[in-house]
Amino acid sequence: MPTAVVTGANSGIGHEFARVLVESGYNVIATDKDTSGTIQSLSCEVVGLDVASPDSIREFKKHMADQPIDLLLNIAGVMSPRERDTLETVDSSVLSRTFSINTFGPLLLTQALLPNVLKSKQPRLGFMSSRVGSIADNSTGGSYAYRASKAALNSVCKSLAVELQHKGVIVVVMHPGYTKTGIDPAVHNMAEAVEPREAASKLWDVLMSKGISETGKFWHREGYELPW
Repeated sequence: MPTAVVTGANSGIGHEFARVLVESGYNVIATDKDTSGTIQSLSCEVVGLDVASPDSIREFKKHMADQPIDLLLNIAGVMSPRERDTLETVDSSVLSRTFSINTFGPLLLTQALLPNVLKSKQPRLGFMSSRVGSIADNSTGGSYAYRASKAALNSVCKSLAVELQHKGVIVVVMHPGYTKTGIDPAVHNMAEAVEPREAASKLWDVLMSKGISETGKFWHREGYELPW
């Protein structure tokens, strides 16, 4: 039975991704900073993990010990209210929190768990990015902390893909599209927004369809490649 670790599994896409993995026969370790609530409804192991805390990452690494990890899914993310992330309002606290969770956390967790990942015969890393992290696709500006944190995450993922390709590790960078989660309440009013289950199911298909020749690329949930 393959093993998967999922961050941000207490709500939204992370929670639905964990459900998809359980249904697909994975041994799932579902993680979140908050392990009360909906995460407890998953039929899998639940472990507390704050991706913004190096100490928490180290403790999680101890918990995993030498267990192989076939799939590491970095889903946890945060977005400050839009009014706090404008050119006029963004400040160091918003920038620090956003980057700690969206960029530094996925990199440091992957770094800590890389020995476990490399024990897998078919290692795969999945990262939840966002189209707003595409510099080429930026036509609206704004969302300074969030946009920059996802652009930085994309850069991290590309570097991981380059460095780990010869070790057979497939890196998949994903964009969920407009999804009705708690990260941005305004999305719930958009006609094109989908439920987390649909986003997770489509991203699962994208994630598992990519081979080593496509490592490090950026994919929309509908299956087409996005520009950097």
